[in-house]
Amino acid sequence: MDMKKNTNPLLTYFYKGQIVKSIGLSFIAVLLIFASCSQKSRTDVDSALSGTLTIFHAGSLSLPMKAAADSFMRMHPNVTINLEAAGSVECARKITELNRPCDVMASADYKVIDKLLIPDFASWNIAFAGNEMALVYHDASRYAAEINDTNWYTLLQKDDVAYGRSDPNADPCGYRTVMALQLAEKFYAQPNLAKSVLDKDNRYIRPKEVDLLALLESSTIDYIFLYKSVAVQHGLRYLELPSEVNLANPALDSLYATVSVEVKGKTPGSTMVMTGEPMVYGLTIPKSTPNPEAAQAFVEYFLNEGQSIMAQMGQKPLVPAPTVSFDSIPEPLKKFATHK
Repeated sequence: MDMKKNTNPLLTYFYKGQIVKSIGLSFIAVLLIFASCSQKSRTDVDSALSGTLTIFHAGSLSLPMKAAADSFMRMHPNVTINLEAAGSVECARKITELNRPCDVMASADYKVIDKLLIPDFASWNIAFAGNEMALVYHDASRYAAEINDTNWYTLLQKDDVAYGRSDPNADPCGYRTVMALQLAEKFYAQPNLAKSVLDKDNRYIRPKEVDLLALLESSTIDYIFLYKSVAVQHGLRYLELPSEVNLANPALDSLYATVSVEVKGKTPGSTMVMTGEPMVYGLTIPKSTPNPEAAQAFVEYFLNEGQSIMAQMGQKPLVPAPTVSFDSIPEPLKKFATHK
């Protein structure tokens, strides 16, 4: 499927070719082994790096981040990496409200870093990957044989169908689900579509999108609004939503910008508005990092060798991408970004 011309500078390119609908877990195992066994030398990293790295990351990055961390620790055996997955907004609040030590934060929405961490808790933000919204299911899901891109929103409203989504106040996938439904309402010319679907089933809202996978596997729910990359990584079936709905196509930036969601803000009791745009992941090193040398080395590794891991796990690498904080990026990392 050919993608339209990129008009959003944050999304430098899109893949072309056949969309993979399902992939076995054996592929992921092979990929993890491949990443772990990578022995590529790095002349710009101190071989004596040591200590612990704590990485807060979006739940949708769990498998690629583990692959990258395992490979990095093989190269630097004196470094121990602790990975902590959560909704990206929740990750940021661990830093801003709970004062948790963190060396690297990787968010499923670069705007979370811009809005919640910069300038008080971080100085810069590098965009590194894209994604898209999809409706994820498995063979046992009700109406799995019937669902398509013209009837999915009708099937979700059936009494015998249950679906899950993540919390908009904790996770970008949560507010992007709301945005996708708002866009679907426009695309299908169905008044009140978003409200009808959102109001129908609030029993299965979870802090982050990957928390819903167990509910799907146990057939407690039939469908999940989820990132396509997570479906690919877990070998699940998924319905591709129209480009006008899935928040993936940079050529539709102006359309996506017509929808927005109000979520909890930077301080308790405040709110902020998240406006629709093509999906872009971002990462940073907080100012209070306990291990800045190892943190910078890991980020450099992740934005270099780690990009092939991201691609093979269903996400679109974007490095280098424009950023408004380019001047604040450490010199060794500036090659992974451009001026916006």
